Amino acid sequence: MVLHSFSSSTTTFAIAFFTLFLIGSSSAQLSENFYAKKCPKVLYAVKSVVQSAVAKEPRMGASLLRLFFHDCFVNGCDGSVLLDGPSSEKTAPPNDKSLRGYEVIDAIKSKVEALCPGIVSCADIVAIAARDSVNILGGPFWKVKLGRRDSSTGFFQLASSGALPSPASSLDTLISSFKDQGLSAKDMVALSGAHTIGKARCAVYGSRIYNEKNIESLFAKARQKNCPRNSNGTPKDNNVAPLEFKTPNHFDNNYYKNLINKKGLLHSDQVLFDGGSTDSLVRAYSNDQRAFESDFVTAMIKMGNIKPLTGSNGQIRRLCGRPN
Repeated sequence: MVLHSFSSSTTTFAIAFFTLFLIGSSSAQLSENFYAKKCPKVLYAVKSVVQSAVAKEPRMGASLLRLFFHDCFVNGCDGSVLLDGPSSEKTAPPNDKSLRGYEVIDAIKSKVEALCPGIVSCADIVAIAARDSVNILGGPFWKVKLGRRDSSTGFFQLASSGALPSPASSLDTLISSFKDQGLSAKDMVALSGAHTIGKARCAVYGSRIYNEKNIESLFAKARQKNCPRNSNGTPKDNNVAPLEFKTPNHFDNNYYKNLINKKGLLHSDQVLFDGGSTDSLVRAYSNDQRAFESDFVTAMIKMGNIKPLTGSNGQIRRLCGRPN
């Protein structure tokens, strides 16, 4: 064992530096109790607006959950997906005419600002709304870690250049995309279970129902009725179908049961069960809803930890659509 000796001044400096390091580290940590004293009613405020929106349109729950995913995968969970502008993330190809729910986030922000002006970030509102959406639609509840701050800019190029996996992605591409965000293949399969709720546009699933072989024929024909083969560029591109047709407004594990029966709506759904490395996970989740929900919650918390702005970084936007 080698013993190091320090002068008293060096020791004092080392202790001071270590103390600063600890303070810096703790400020960068998200906390379930972040607003307990600063805005104790924030969770009630968010849930009341989400509950009203989902009661009016159950699909909105899936839309709010997807907003969180698309926010976190582009430069971290920083609310950048909410910013307006001609070169904003909203206008990036994966998001344009696809992401929904901005008006619900704005309504939540308005309500929260009335309670606690300048305290709660838009990024945290998106995270809470995603959790509430899942829970309201019958899924699990978990404590959301909070303390994110908002970015002052969007990231159009990053959102446009493959950070967000496409519905046409292969299994290898999905695994790689999630790995780039610090998420495992298991996290990816669990998070894909978000497709137990929500709907997709004909433009997104049309190719699969006409051209792919690993699809149950009656399921494909049923979907073709609402999605003509030559719909490209026509209004019928916007016709929607449920991502999970058995219980489309209930958060459960039927999504995985459908995959086993070759009834995944998107190509990126069915690749999870097509003779590859994730087949066993799909089968496990199809047989055990609790295992799915537990892994889903774990993955959501991990995703919520992607590159948050904390401490003095970023800002608390007054309006979610524009920087201060």
